Amino acid sequence: MSALYPLLMSPAFDPRPWGTLDLSPIYPNHRFEERIGEAWLTGDNCKVANGTFKGKSLKELSSQFGAELTGTAPKDCGRFPLLSKFLFPQEKLSVQVHPDDEAAQRVNEPCGKTECWYVAHAKPGAQIGLGLKAGTTRASFERAVHEQRAEELLNWINVFQGEMIYVAGGTVHTLGPGSIIVETQQQSDTTYRLYDYGRPRELHLKQGLEAIKETVSSGKVVRPAPVNMNGSKNRLSALVCSTCFVVEMFELKSSQDFKTKDGTGKSSAQILVATDGFGVVTARGSEPVTFAKGDAVVIPADLAEFTVQPQWSLEFLKSYVPGTEMPEPVTRM
Repeated sequence: MSALYPLLMSPAFDPRPWGTLDLSPIYPNHRFEERIGEAWLTGDNCKVANGTFKGKSLKELSSQFGAELTGTAPKDCGRFPLLSKFLFPQEKLSVQVHPDDEAAQRVNEPCGKTECWYVAHAKPGAQIGLGLKAGTTRASFERAVHEQRAEELLNWINVFQGEMIYVAGGTVHTLGPGSIIVETQQQSDTTYRLYDYGRPRELHLKQGLEAIKETVSSGKVVRPAPVNMNGSKNRLSALVCSTCFVVEMFELKSSQDFKTKDGTGKSSAQILVATDGFGVVTARGSEPVTFAKGDAVVIPADLAEFTVQPQWSLEFLKSYVPGTEMPEPVTRM
């Protein structure tokens, strides 16, 4: 029997110049004296908040337990595979790009940074900049950076609560103000900042231009309608499926059972991120874990089965690494 159990994670609040002092839509009881841009939930250095491993980081536990924690689906069972976090943009983020796996390996990074954004909240007029306009080349984009007009060459699109955005590695992108995003991504923090509106931060133009892909499959994910589960009032929405990650939304009114293996027979750690409501996670031989909006629980792959019981109602994202390669999702701008 594994020593592992459902791990309640402590949010790590990261100051950013584009962030906000008011995180109340997700964390109403937290007060800050500097702008917070991100709340990291499952980064390498994020720490456990409950049980025997309280204070241990996911990096430490992944190294210690390997596939017992991370599963057999990830390529490297000694690294926790996915980073989940909330983003709170009050101003525009820098215009940036992340490398895909191939570009990352050229500079000796273990993996690229393909990501997806679930829009948890959005004010009217909230926008993102995603990909370069048709006909834009690396050379014309570089000229625009030097001429302080890089954002003019991005596709600016409105976003609405409940949408999922796929951001493939190599995509030039930024977030505008007015939304709260749940980001799921490969476990990498490699970001090449291309343009930053004159903020006094380092740019990475040479590396970024080399990482840009002029044709990408990024965009709003076209997904099927939600389905009721097993004749209950519980609903499942398949938000995004890709080789890097699968992300699903669950809306629970009653208890629901889950497994850490998918149809391939391979297992993966499961990340639960509550976006609304309150619930309890139980697994055989483990103490119950309560979690509420803004919390994340990591279910170690070795637990095999677990149950989520809502208290009245619960809405959460569940992400994991699939056991087989998948095509990139169908998207639209």
